[in-house]
Amino acid sequence: MTKRTGKAPTLMDVARAAGTSTAVVSYVMNNGPRPVAAETRERVLAAAAELDYRPNRIARALRSRTTGVVGLILVDASNPYFGALARHVERALDRCGKLTLIGNAGYSPDRQEHLVDKFLAAQVDGLVIVSADGGADVATQAERAGVPAVYVHNQPEGGQAPSVAADNEAAVQQAVAHLRGHGHTRIAFLAGPRDAGPVGRRRATWEAALVGTGAPLLRCQYSRAAAAALTERLISENTMPAALITATDEQAIGVLAGARAHGLTVPDQLAVISLDGTPDSTYTAPALTVTQQPLEAMAAQAVDLLLSGEAAPLTTLRAPLVIRSSCGCEATES
Repeated sequence: MTKRTGKAPTLMDVARAAGTSTAVVSYVMNNGPRPVAAETRERVLAAAAELDYRPNRIARALRSRTTGVVGLILVDASNPYFGALARHVERALDRCGKLTLIGNAGYSPDRQEHLVDKFLAAQVDGLVIVSADGGADVATQAERAGVPAVYVHNQPEGGQAPSVAADNEAAVQQAVAHLRGHGHTRIAFLAGPRDAGPVGRRRATWEAALVGTGAPLLRCQYSRAAAAALTERLISENTMPAALITATDEQAIGVLAGARAHGLTVPDQLAVISLDGTPDSTYTAPALTVTQQPLEAMAAQAVDLLLSGEAAPLTTLRAPLVIRSSCGCEATES
């Protein structure tokens, strides 16, 4: 057999090359609905490979009324935390035979609603949504269209769709307890511009744990540059705390950069723990101690929930403390 040139090979071409019917080829390519003898299956697959045949997704969608595509809406695709989460969601969907279509909301609730409209118009089989703070419950748009949706990491206030997230409260409690173990009593918290979603829950847990200690609440944008600028200002004002929990790794990396620029040593003069645990946190100087969000487990659970349609009680996902150097410990993970 030789590969065809010009037009893309069709199901009929594969059937002719394999010496079988188009129905049998369809059963092989779609794993059913009828069984195919092993020898015939191998012959069909060999013919498809030789002809470089690829099933027509559009034709399959018309027949099955499904596209095999799931939309993934990210609050910020440029943030390594959400990039890592997206990779795990995509892999989980791929294992289930689904193609992932990714949209970036850029922290904009309006953009998020626009993406949901576009994905529904493209007739996706489902939506995985990492919600933007302050946005509407866009899963209701999917529900009205008869399309399943699930939130992961963050769910809007009052959202009714299933949601998968880590135990943010336990993560903060671990971080506070660890820094207290190093003798710190006035442990600051670096939040975002406003308190919403997971960061709001992290901040509230920190506040309850440190009530009455005078520990400062700091704020800046979720960026390295903003956190570095804040750190440099606090150092110049001689108001930089000796211990700090950051809501995100992006902020923590900025804090380390700002401290280094002004000669403040970490962890001797500033102990830092971050609450994300992205891959980048391993390679900072010093390496960040983190509560590592279970992104792979979150993605797998969200995809299982989306495709099974079961809203049963979900397993609580913990964010374990990963001890490195920025807190004042000897690193236990490289």
